[in-house]
Amino acid sequence: MNTENRIDARFAALKAAHKKAFISFLTAGFPDLELFPKLLEGFPGAGVDLIEIGMPFSDPMADGPAIQAANLRAFKAGITTIKILEFVRGFREKDQDTPIILMGYYNPIYSYGVMRFLDDAKKAGVDGFIIPDLPPEEDAEFREPAAKHNMKLIRLITPTTDEARLTTILDKASGFLYDVSIAGITGSKSACVSDLKVGMAQIKAKTNLPVCIGFGVGTPDQAREMAAASDGVIVGSAIINTIARQVDVMDQKAPDIIARTMAFVADLANAAHEAND
Repeated sequence: MNTENRIDARFAALKAAHKKAFISFLTAGFPDLELFPKLLEGFPGAGVDLIEIGMPFSDPMADGPAIQAANLRAFKAGITTIKILEFVRGFREKDQDTPIILMGYYNPIYSYGVMRFLDDAKKAGVDGFIIPDLPPEEDAEFREPAAKHNMKLIRLITPTTDEARLTTILDKASGFLYDVSIAGITGSKSACVSDLKVGMAQIKAKTNLPVCIGFGVGTPDQAREMAAASDGVIVGSAIINTIARQVDVMDQKAPDIIARTMAFVADLANAAHEAND
């Protein structure tokens, strides 16, 4: 019998505590295969409620320069799908509660084999997936077997989503909804909070699922604003940039790279948790 998915459990706990979710993003294998698991391990202690792990891909259409560069570094370091799942398995040895969401594109999953991938991801301790290039009309081949494994497929809503499209997205949606705050790629610009509040009201009128805002969030003030307008905030490029600034052209890492990154993440998390509706 399936137990409650960690994503559902975490959002229920946050709601009971009257807190907004803080979701962090980290590219698997970045900045290298040694530091990545240490950063991953530190996120919950820094206040991260859910962790999104990016699965590097050669053509990440939704990702901006920061995450594209992180993907290249990860590939050079030797990241593979098998290694990503090994990292999740290692994380689960110390943390059985924090939800892990894999964000990636469908081609590597399809090449790996959908059922094999889902089986291995479940055993490793993955709770959900974000697959930007798998639209709702075509996601049944992945969503349905994922659901049987008690794993969620998180769907995205964008500024160009109209009412008819929103209805399609919400049909059989699960976990939470990823509200893309800007039209464009990650890390490219900031969103207008007033516009987001209008869109959020339209979404919340049609679903009871949590709705979290991502893209264009890079400072504690922005995290606080976006969290106040939603059920949570997702930060990716700003964290990747913070790590990247601590790696020089000779590939030397700052000795306190983990401490500095955790301090930045903690500032973002605290701001999101302070947010009020």
